[in-house]
Amino acid sequence: MTVLTAATPTTPTNSLGWMAFLAEKYSASFWQGTWLTLYVAVLGTILGFVMGYIIGIIEDIRTDPEEKGIGRLLVLAAKAVCGVYVELFRGTPMIVQAMIIFYGLRQAGVEIGILAAGVLVTVLNTGAYMSETVRAGINSIDNGQREGALALGMSPMKAMFHVVLPQAFKNIIPEMANMFLTNLKMTSVLNVIGLSELFMTAKTVGANYYKYFESYLIIAVIYFVLCFVFNRLFLLLEKRLEPKKDYVLAVEYMDNQ
Repeated sequence: MTVLTAATPTTPTNSLGWMAFLAEKYSASFWQGTWLTLYVAVLGTILGFVMGYIIGIIEDIRTDPEEKGIGRLLVLAAKAVCGVYVELFRGTPMIVQAMIIFYGLRQAGVEIGILAAGVLVTVLNTGAYMSETVRAGINSIDNGQREGALALGMSPMKAMFHVVLPQAFKNIIPEMANMFLTNLKMTSVLNVIGLSELFMTAKTVGANYYKYFESYLIIAVIYFVLCFVFNRLFLLLEKRLEPKKDYVLAVEYMDNQ
């Protein structure tokens, strides 16, 4: 007489087996963690880049030392505030900033969600670093470009937005790509405020079977794939924005006629 017994799933016997088992069983959790990581990194980098652009422009504003008036005082005050902000966020770890901002705002009576706090920390951190990159990008443009625009009758603001910034943007793209890839990985520190990004997901999944090593290997693969793909996309964008090399100077064109 044959006795039928219920099939029992086989227990993985090695790390690769556990990785496949955990990835399949908790695929929804890993997808959710990947989505949150991308959401915070993308939104934080874009908004931080905008903030860095604004601060970089403010820091580049030139004032006449002999000028008197409220306008010059406002510019100097704005530069001082931006300088303090940049020094604070460049001089402290992101994990400490996350703790201070999240728990500090709550202690002050401001109810802020975990996801909103994570994005805010990323924006402020990115803005501080990108402001220096933008300022360096602006300074890399030959001063003759600005002077030529002013000579044509452009205002200093128009010269900045129509002549200097478009050229500076191309020089900033590589650092912007590096900043995004850094943010993609640095979102892992936001687990300290309870954000369920990839690192927190791996920590939670690993605790179920005490297989932390295999769980962290899974997110290491995910991080690597994300960084590899986005790095290639940024390289393509950089190539698309490269100046064309098949042009002919007007002088050479006239000589050939």
